[in-house]
Amino acid sequence: MRLILLGPPGAGKGTQAVSIVKRYNIPHISTGDMFRKNIKEGTDLGKKAKEYMDKGLLVPDDLVVAIVKDRLTESDCQEGFLLDGFPRTVNQANALDTELKSLNYELSNVINIDVEKEELIERAVGRRVCKDCGATYHVKFNPPKKENICDVCGGELIQRKDDTVETVTKRIEVYLEQTQPLIDYYGKKGILINIDGKQDIDKVFEDIVVSLGRE
Repeated sequence: MRLILLGPPGAGKGTQAVSIVKRYNIPHISTGDMFRKNIKEGTDLGKKAKEYMDKGLLVPDDLVVAIVKDRLTESDCQEGFLLDGFPRTVNQANALDTELKSLNYELSNVINIDVEKEELIERAVGRRVCKDCGATYHVKFNPPKKENICDVCGGELIQRKDDTVETVTKRIEVYLEQTQPLIDYYGKKGILINIDGKQDIDKVFEDIVVSLGRE
């Protein structure tokens, strides 16, 4: 099972990724994790990536693709993988196709967790985090027993600075602008699965499993 997971900020992608890799016994490959691993180990790819990141620049596509390909050649990817956070653009998708072909791999499906912008904003703006233990809540969907008090440790619940309507809206719009062409790209290939992300977490995962079983 060789999969790509797409979904806007707040769609619950992280939660579903954990369930998918456990169900299908495949590695979860996150570009962020790969960057950190290469930088920590001081690899040539990591050193190059760090030069860009230290300057606040985006890591070029060819370098990102090289890091992804390097990860896909590891033995745990032979039976499958879940790519998360890559590709982000059609250029990256084209490059990934080339590298997968060279490895004699073929994508099984691209899972797109679809949630409307208004719902995503409501989820993010209503999120509260314990400043002491980091436990997360939501004023509407998962409120604490006592208002603004953490159920776990009794700490104060706060709203993160980047969870404002303006910041969240911008983050979502940038994602949608970047990713819509990618959704069209994989849709034309006939491997895109659209999943309704507004549902309960367990129902979202159930729909993913059912859809993958039909392919």
